[in-house]
Amino acid sequence: MIGCMHDEIQAIFEQAGCQGALLVQSLDAAYDTGTETAATAIPTPIPTEFGLRADEPAIPSSVIKVLIALVAETWFVEGRLDPREPVTIPAAGRTPGPVGLSLFQDDVTLSWRDMVVLMLTISDNACTDALIRALGLDAVNATAARLRLTATSLESDLMTMLDSIGQDLGRADWDDLIAWSASATADESARADTILPTAAAFDPARGTRTSPRDMVSLLRQIWDGSAGPAEACARVRAVMAKQLTRNRLASAFRPPVRVAAKSGSLMGIVRNEIGVVTYPDGHRYAAAVFTRSRPGADDGAISAAIGAAAARAVAVLRSDHPMR
Repeated sequence: MIGCMHDEIQAIFEQAGCQGALLVQSLDAAYDTGTETAATAIPTPIPTEFGLRADEPAIPSSVIKVLIALVAETWFVEGRLDPREPVTIPAAGRTPGPVGLSLFQDDVTLSWRDMVVLMLTISDNACTDALIRALGLDAVNATAARLRLTATSLESDLMTMLDSIGQDLGRADWDDLIAWSASATADESARADTILPTAAAFDPARGTRTSPRDMVSLLRQIWDGSAGPAEACARVRAVMAKQLTRNRLASAFRPPVRVAAKSGSLMGIVRNEIGVVTYPDGHRYAAAVFTRSRPGADDGAISAAIGAAAARAVAVLRSDHPMR
């Protein structure tokens, strides 16, 4: 059955026009995340899981914001950063993005904790970079190391990553790329689309990276409260439940099933989502789905495939427990 399901899920991705990888784990089974000390660690059974290329390195895009949020919320609880401190994000030099503060024309003042809300619910890039500057790359990566997310590394803030894409396409920076693209010919745009997937931002060996297994491990530790202070984990769980994107994982699970998730996309090539699916019977499943396609692929089809693939994987796990 498992082999057939691998083929079925592979076909879901192929029909949508993308390559896909995923991991789904039951959160009901005990799991040794490796965060205990050697003296206190108790062997526990590996949980039921379903994976497809689950350990291959991948570009996380905005799903990495869950890790950033965990670090920020931990700092709030520990008193290292005042969650209510008013912070002004100037209009000039603000990190671009399709939603949120990037669309505003004026300076914006809001608190650190409200930046976390915007980062997780609408994937606000300006808030993300403000938080990264406050926390530092080292703190985020130290948390990844502490949680034994061995395939995960945040290599830069988002503005630096976007500028690198512009440079890899032969422009001075991101702003120069946007200005150039406004008047580029069809042939020039086609050549840029050919080069784009080779940019460092799309190469896990050079850019920010993770894996489906690392992201499921992160979710597991946030949901069981071992990722950090209980209050910090609870806050991340609560805000993820309010994400506005509902056309990926959530599209395949109808109420009363609940989905708390974080999506991520990059330049029409990467489309991802990670989240936890909770059934009315109390059983929960952590899912991480990563896709990659050519520029110009069908966004709607790929988003739907993310949900469909996760739903089929969850169905495999639930089939082992008829009462679920």
